[in-house]
Amino acid sequence: MCGIAGILNLGDAAPPQRETLAAMARPLVPRGPDGAGHFITRDIGLVHRRLSIIDLEGGAQPLTNEDGTIWTIFNGEIFNFVELRRELSALGHVFRTRSDTEVIVHGYEAWGDDMLHHLNGQFAIALWDAPRRRLLLARDRPGILPLFVSTDAGRLLFASSIRSLLAARAHPPALDLAGLDAAFTFWAPTAPQTLFEGIECLRPGEKLVAAGGRITRERFWDWPFDPEAAARPVDERAAAETLRDLLIDATRLRLRADVPVGAYLSGGLDSSVLTTIIARHTDTPLETFSIGFEDAALDESGAQTLMAAHLGTVHHAVTCRREDVAAGFADAVVAAESVLLRAAPVPMMRLSALARGTGFRVVLTGEGADEVLGGYDLFKEAKIRQFWARQPQSKARPRLLSRLYPYLDVNPTRAQAYLEAFFRQGLDAPDAPLFSHQPRMQTTTRLKAFLNPERPWPSPEAAAAAVTAELPAGFARLAPFHRAQLVECRTLLPSYLLSSQGDRMLMANSVEGRFPFLDHRIAEFALALPPHLLMRGLTEKALLKRAMGAALPREIVRRPKQPYRAPGSSAFLSPAHRDATRAHLTPEALQSAGLFQPEPVQRLLTKLEAGGPVGEKDNMALLGILSAQVLHARIVRGDSPGGIGFKPDADSTDSLIGRDAGGGDTPQPRRT
Repeated sequence: MCGIAGILNLGDAAPPQRETLAAMARPLVPRGPDGAGHFITRDIGLVHRRLSIIDLEGGAQPLTNEDGTIWTIFNGEIFNFVELRRELSALGHVFRTRSDTEVIVHGYEAWGDDMLHHLNGQFAIALWDAPRRRLLLARDRPGILPLFVSTDAGRLLFASSIRSLLAARAHPPALDLAGLDAAFTFWAPTAPQTLFEGIECLRPGEKLVAAGGRITRERFWDWPFDPEAAARPVDERAAAETLRDLLIDATRLRLRADVPVGAYLSGGLDSSVLTTIIARHTDTPLETFSIGFEDAALDESGAQTLMAAHLGTVHHAVTCRREDVAAGFADAVVAAESVLLRAAPVPMMRLSALARGTGFRVVLTGEGADEVLGGYDLFKEAKIRQFWARQPQSKARPRLLSRLYPYLDVNPTRAQAYLEAFFRQGLDAPDAPLFSHQPRMQTTTRLKAFLNPERPWPSPEAAAAAVTAELPAGFARLAPFHRAQLVECRTLLPSYLLSSQGDRMLMANSVEGRFPFLDHRIAEFALALPPHLLMRGLTEKALLKRAMGAALPREIVRRPKQPYRAPGSSAFLSPAHRDATRAHLTPEALQSAGLFQPEPVQRLLTKLEAGGPVGEKDNMALLGILSAQVLHARIVRGDSPGGIGFKPDADSTDSLIGRDAGGGDTPQPRRT
């Protein structure tokens, strides 16, 4: 994993400058603390910050072909580079390094943009075709890695970080109200939106081509849901064996590195499957990393210890306290470059610090299994609600909801009444595109009550309408279960789980995360299966359990799914952190940002400080408001840009952008 940035001259703008590239590179140092390089002409400037993982000596970027006509910088890994190198060598291409980067250059020479279909990896690629004066940008299929773009003053800017683009734009930074509204609906802005005016991100599986002053964008891959899948007959035993083989191969490929590779171990099914595959089907020495909590309701350390002992791993664990969550929240917000409606990313940043401090810069994680293989309670909720919608007056059908949330049964009658009232919303329109996600969307409605009505916020329906407009043709013909999966894969997965809680918290400490469950071959296989193979009744990930359950301890397979959560508002309003929290939420600070009404925010703080039960809506409201205020203070206003990750040894242009890969910084004459 690395960080990339660049400037393309779309017309008659001034040539890219080394100083501008250095300013863009500065926020990328945590993504690439091991080295830097750049390439600059009149047309384009490219800069790369490197985290050395493959070909430690020879894998520097920017990297070019033999005659210097094709240049690339990229963030990520091409896991099947060994096989592609063999294939391209047979076609006559000559390799000068052992890095995975070089297959991008020669793959483009051999196949053009179709090279993207040959890559099994996670990547954000920038490729410059000098003879054609053509720039290709591409983001990996599921959206593991970020790639942001902006047009400004006759230039196309692109980078792995929003702050890199803000450093190069002529306009001062400003929070985007539509992006905030989307985040307050779906927990994070959905591509192509971001939280900053004038900046977009590439969609997962999207490419951008800039040539001749024109910019075009299109998807080269999308989640391959099939309207015929629900009725397709499938041999369950054979499907389980295929899934097992694909998982083993996907894991094997993601262990390729010239540095040690570890694994996160949460104690749940997904990470237990991955660590079992590493231990039983590869020769990689296995070290695992886990995080625990003081609060017993959040802690999974018992299952983690059980699994580590079962596999005989070298296990490392850290406990995250409430004060750790509050103390690290602002840094996590800046690293995420997004609002955080939950504190869950903060412990993940602490976990990546543990891995890095132990000497690991690569870890495998189980992210993506719930989306691809059917694991979320949200899918169970949607299944029950679809069943309930057929007889909306039924008293028996909504009682199934209590099976999902047994911890609410302190007062069973009251708990059941709450569940029925909450999940009844939208029951009259079970075919609505976002039917499955309406309960989650309702959880954030409390937050919108605090918005400053004097600002031009989008309509209440705008965020949902934008997501609906992006859904593919034929979406309505999918099985309801598949519709829920697709919406999840388009919203929470890339925008929050892989970004705010994933890549950003990993790279804050210069650690690369790899995600075997998101190998596109697994997605293409699993999403063509009938839904009942993925969720049998209300049993999640049924096919995964059949494929791998025999290799796991019975306690892990039978253990009820425990959603990953972190301490909520009480951590921020404890005596040790109350003043720091309130400093961001004073009437003066709120009026300065202009996003929220001071009086309702003060009432919320008073309510939360009084103690007593706190609902999820109030928790998310506090953190959403607090994180937006942090973004305004730390990024828009620029009060305190430091505090995250590694710093360069020297704050000079040379230290930030490194050597010139093109042999000199003199801009080359334009080709005619």
